[in-house]
Amino acid sequence: MMIGVDEALNELVIANRILANENVVDAYGHVSVRHPNKPERFFMAHMLAPPEMVERADLVEFGLDGNAVNDSRTPSIERFIHSAIYEARPEVQAVVHAHAEDSLPFGITDVPLRPVIHSGSFIGSHVPVWDIADNFGDTNLLVSNTAQGRDLARCLGNNNVVLMRGHGFAAGARSLIDVVRLSVYLPRNARVQLAAMRIGKFKPLSDGEIAARSAGYNPYSAQSWRAWQYWATRAGCSHLLGKRPDGDGK
Repeated sequence: MMIGVDEALNELVIANRILANENVVDAYGHVSVRHPNKPERFFMAHMLAPPEMVERADLVEFGLDGNAVNDSRTPSIERFIHSAIYEARPEVQAVVHAHAEDSLPFGITDVPLRPVIHSGSFIGSHVPVWDIADNFGDTNLLVSNTAQGRDLARCLGNNNVVLMRGHGFAAGARSLIDVVRLSVYLPRNARVQLAAMRIGKFKPLSDGEIAARSAGYNPYSAQSWRAWQYWATRAGCSHLLGKRPDGDGK
């Protein structure tokens, strides 16, 4: 379902607050949304805006080259993660990059991260690992240019999440609600998998179970909106919620 620019920007403020409150991002990490009317552009907060304090005025419009559109404020160094994913994946409407600690072991070992809980199904059946050193040698591990961003996007491929060796993860989804939900449950799923591995063998979700979870999904359904309301309330920004786009009331 398409929403307007005002609604998208309002959701982006809420998404920043939720991800900070749910400990997915801290002083670092960021979330963006594609421009609803100009798919070659996206919005993200400038670098000096802490996610838990982001306001509408902190949001900057970017092109797919990673350059800001008529804004001189300092942009995030790793905006190229977002620009490259939007460039490679036209269907992606929102992107998150974060450093959730529970996901990190799966980016530095040979054990793949798998969906093991029903809410973890959103990460998808395959979570690739991108190692910046493979093509760029010794770096500071930050995605700081278009070439690195495009290399990361190629590794992501058609998957929902890519782990970044020794760094964090990047995720793309069809809406802000989708990508926030995925990013909240990814570290929870990782914690459960790590706990299960200490006990013995674990059974991940099957491809059929993953498909069943995503079938007919609507980010503005009553069920999804309930989670969005819950997280927004926990983050102290429920007053920013508008009406559910395909339903009556909040």
